[in-house]
Amino acid sequence: MKFITLSSIVLLLALAACAVPANAQNPPIKIVMSPRQTVPLWDIEKNINEKCPNVKIVLDSRKSDYMLEALGWSGSYHFTLFRKGGEVVFGTNTVMLSNAIKDVCKYMNAHGPVTAQAAEN
Repeated sequence: MKFITLSSIVLLLALAACAVPANAQNPPIKIVMSPRQTVPLWDIEKNINEKCPNVKIVLDSRKSDYMLEALGWSGSYHFTLFRKGGEVVFGTNTVMLSNAIKDVCKYMNAHGPVTAQAAEN
């Protein structure tokens, strides 16, 4: 009985050591900010880091999957998400910045990077 328990523990530890984290399997989603944005970048970055750590803000639009246009001020945020190439794919209008970021993250995580979408088509 002790042998079975010990071997089960060893097997579980071996499997845990070999397991790949779920977010390591997926490439990060890269967004570039619209030049029209009125929401401070540091506010967006702070919320993105909290709500969706797999999303990275980049400066080079050629390396991005999406462009985020973040307009508004406290109490009225209007976010529009564009797929690479300019197609509007998502929009949200919220009172709280954190909810706007959460909505955008939910969309991007459901649809993944544009490069992955292109590979599927």
